[in-house]
Amino acid sequence: MPSPVVHFEIRSSDPDATRSFFGKLFGWTFPGGGIPGYSYVDTGVEGAIPGGISPLQGGTPLVTFFVGVQDVAATLDAAVAQGGKIIQPATSVPGVTFGLLADPQGQVVGLASADS
Repeated sequence: MPSPVVHFEIRSSDPDATRSFFGKLFGWTFPGGGIPGYSYVDTGVEGAIPGGISPLQGGTPLVTFFVGVQDVAATLDAAVAQGGKIIQPATSVPGVTFGLLADPQGQVVGLASADS
């Protein structure tokens, strides 16, 4: 199965300031998300990869993208088997399961699977 980039995310210690900065810089708007402090990013471009800005989720500030996979937990385990590290385990919120991994060099990438 192909694994496309399906989402981007900016995790900030001050998400309101981050939204203000990028809103002024790029003209983005920020519809509310389903999690307190989280908002989606509306770039104003039809068909753009969707994104979000959120508070920190147990880590440091981060900009990353998410790859669509069939099974987040299994893909995280496969990453570990190849020398990677789980940064955030498979986490479910309404409609999606996601997680973060780091490759052996430390680059962080997200994984996401839409709940059926």
